[in-house]
Amino acid sequence: MKTTIQSIAAALLGCFAIVTPSFAEVFELRTYTTNEGKLDALNARFRDHTVKLFEKHGIESLGYWVPTDEEKSKNTLIYVIKHKSREAAKESWAAFGADPEWKKVAEESQKDGKILAKAPESVYMDAADYSPTWENGATANEKAVFELRIYQAAEGKLEKLDARFRDHTINIFARHGMKSVGYWHPSDEPDSKDTLIYIIRHDSADAAKASWKAFGADPDWQKAAKESGVGNLAKSPEAIYMQATDYSAIR
Repeated sequence: MKTTIQSIAAALLGCFAIVTPSFAEVFELRTYTTNEGKLDALNARFRDHTVKLFEKHGIESLGYWVPTDEEKSKNTLIYVIKHKSREAAKESWAAFGADPEWKKVAEESQKDGKILAKAPESVYMDAADYSPTWENGATANEKAVFELRIYQAAEGKLEKLDARFRDHTINIFARHGMKSVGYWHPSDEPDSKDTLIYIIRHDSADAAKASWKAFGADPDWQKAAKESGVGNLAKSPEAIYMQATDYSAIR
């Protein structure tokens, strides 16, 4: 009897292991590139219509940003949304695309020309177990800048990289005025095996420079970096500085 019960339990656990990823909360990082002069129209469409339609179809808007880089600031929108699950994401996008109200908005917003220069880029992500719950400050700071960073760990080193962030880096960030927004791993292979994506907030562009300098010189960071066993990353981190749009929930 004991063997039978154990067998059944193992079988059930195996089933859950297979289906759980499709029904776990998932985030989506999306990047839009507009045609020349169309970023304002895209922002207006999100501000006045898209965010509300997302909510209607079960998509939670978290943050919307425009890069501070001179060129990208003219044509790029980066945002993070949350779905109840990967399956829910598929259903939500299908319902959103078929929504008569969205079709009308999309058509009317592009009477003077197509807004997007190419198809949106999308990365589904799972939250790291140390990703914080974001809370906006009591007052808005128009000088605040956000930083999207993407790390590719050396082969087999992602767990060590996560441990370093979990046990050391986030606390040292906070010490130097860098507020953690969220930490994620791509949901799909091969990036799920070696990539960490995160966003932090600085009080200003100048504060960002000062914070990174102080962070790099911090003895606790130097010790953690040396002892973590992470080694060199597979390549240099990608960093994009951004400013929140006026309709972003995360500010």
